[in-house]
Amino acid sequence: MKKKVVIGLSGGVDSSVAAWLLREQGYDVKGLYMRNWNDTTGLLQSDCHWEDDLMFARMVAEKLEIPFYQVDLSEPYRKRVFGYMLREYKKGRTPNPDVLCNREIKFDSFADEARKLGGDFVATGHYCRKDKIRSGNKTIYRLLSGKDENKDQSYFLCQLNQEQLAMSLFPLGELTKPGVRQIADKLKLPTANRKDSQGICFIGKVHLPTFLQQKLRTKEGDIIEIPAADGYRVWHAGFRDEYITDSGLRDSAEPHFYQPASGKVIGTHNGAHYFTIGQRKGLNIGGYKEPLFVIGTDTEKNILYVGEGQSHPGLYRKGLFIKAEEIHWIRPDLVMDEGDSREYMVRIRYRQPLQKARLFRKEDGMYIVFNKLQRGIAPGQFAAWYEGDEVIGSGVIEK
Repeated sequence: MKKKVVIGLSGGVDSSVAAWLLREQGYDVKGLYMRNWNDTTGLLQSDCHWEDDLMFARMVAEKLEIPFYQVDLSEPYRKRVFGYMLREYKKGRTPNPDVLCNREIKFDSFADEARKLGGDFVATGHYCRKDKIRSGNKTIYRLLSGKDENKDQSYFLCQLNQEQLAMSLFPLGELTKPGVRQIADKLKLPTANRKDSQGICFIGKVHLPTFLQQKLRTKEGDIIEIPAADGYRVWHAGFRDEYITDSGLRDSAEPHFYQPASGKVIGTHNGAHYFTIGQRKGLNIGGYKEPLFVIGTDTEKNILYVGEGQSHPGLYRKGLFIKAEEIHWIRPDLVMDEGDSREYMVRIRYRQPLQKARLFRKEDGMYIVFNKLQRGIAPGQFAAWYEGDEVIGSGVIEK
């Protein structure tokens, strides 16, 4: 009997080719389109809306001669992803809704719908891979990077667990994006020349400051410039003994702290919670030799701190901290105990090259100290650690 798989057909080329590959591999394939957003406020109206995505998804299913269904998951998305995103922005943090969407919707709520349709597996068009190994008498599922280094999306799946991986399939893991386009063109799929979706997961392409201003209240505050030469510790390369002490680890993960008196007011903004560390756009202040970047936000006092130039020390930090309750292990057999330290490669944002770092497990959480200074570490982001091409675990950056 054929194994049954339900694939999330989004109306894009990736899921379309993934569906064809599954059919060619002998699976009994069903296509399921999920609508996760109803509010078009703040969307760039030139972009395609969900009706267009639905139409293309249906056309692909007809072309491939597979059953097609649709489901509205906008309510769980609003509560579990969008609500979380707004709460994080309101606190001056930088959430990643795509990571949450995968954990809470695509591989949870959507997976439940797939089971109702009789699916043994859930498939998506992510560029990543999965395999399994035996550990004792248990099967351990491994999440691996996609073969296309320019398109690898394993970071977005860094919060999945063993149960979710067990029923997941990633048909595109061994392919490159150009290869997928070629397959779609050869098959004359309706999505062959369709542009990739952009923007917030399932909401669409948005002008984020405008979008957030429509969801969060605006409040004018000062923009304060901090000189590059003042008040920064000089960090050294490598893992010095000073980092191994508890105080050293806390120091390495401590964000830069600024006071209004440390700089000068050079403009105003409409809300510190609209900005994130390392942001350049939206400041609207000219007259400088090099661009200004956000180096700090104070949402309580509604102050935005900025520095001039890519090399401003306020943009760089040596380490970060993840609270104990936010540490997530994809590989439960590799969990670090309190007092353990281990070297991994770490990524703090999508497409960032992997960075050498040492992880220190302490009573209060995980400290990650990098070999090299890291630009734009922001609370709310996800840090994911890898061993080779495997994602081992992840966590929400607290500071």
